[in-house]
Amino acid sequence: MKPQDLSTTARNTWCPGCGNFSILNAIKAVLARMDEEGFPVENTVLVSGIGCHGKIVDYLDVNSFYSIHGRTIPVATGIKLANPDLNVICFSGDGDSLAEGMDHLIFAAKRNIDITLILHDNRVYGLTTGQYTPTSPTGFRGKSTPEGSIERPLNPLDLMLSAGATFIARGYSHGIEQLQTLFKEAILHKGFSFVDVLQVCVSYFNMYESYNRRTYSVEGNDAASFDQAQEIIRRWSYDDSESPIPLGKFYQIDAPRFDQAYSQTKPLLARGDKIGSKLESFI
Repeated sequence: MKPQDLSTTARNTWCPGCGNFSILNAIKAVLARMDEEGFPVENTVLVSGIGCHGKIVDYLDVNSFYSIHGRTIPVATGIKLANPDLNVICFSGDGDSLAEGMDHLIFAAKRNIDITLILHDNRVYGLTTGQYTPTSPTGFRGKSTPEGSIERPLNPLDLMLSAGATFIARGYSHGIEQLQTLFKEAILHKGFSFVDVLQVCVSYFNMYESYNRRTYSVEGNDAASFDQAQEIIRRWSYDDSESPIPLGKFYQIDAPRFDQAYSQTKPLLARGDKIGSKLESFI
């Protein structure tokens, strides 16, 4: 299979220069390569939220589901529990997952359910033309904050590390080869995978010049070390306009998964038996 085989006839309506194009091209290449390596694309389901990112499923000839705002993860969780053999990939925006969907995101990481979340993190509500989001920097001037936002941004990677995600990475929409590597590793990882992509919105928060100057790839880190991952993740606070921004895979461990425990309890649930003992190892 070639990446272009996954294209559709839908007219692309993203703005010229949008970082979403890189994410689209990267995931096309990854799914096509995985199909050739024995992971049929028919066994993949994409779930999108509401926002510019959500259009990505229109442009991919892959099983997909549009969720409502902030609800990509509940839908993906239901799909994974119903059919554990599927690869379930969520596409979500920083507003979609970190504002409307924050509680679902935290619990997906806590439960370590085997789904992948790719965050289109442009740090602005682009579809509604320029409001601030949870990752917008302090002082961000947009339609909802014309005098500048007074809130500090949160660091989604730090949040995911604390919540229990077992695969954590960051990419950049000007680094498509690295995105391909991170996406494939995240999809193949057994557990909750979180990939934060600095996906630039050229129309309402153009950060290309800043990111091109400040991003760098982390090499040789011990991905199994919580402390080292935390140190790398905290090098950039999302509110510092000058500090270097690390990219790469920061954390990966094996841990019990919610979908594993659930599949073990299904026969007991059908018979009405108690399930406490079966869940003990997971809890």
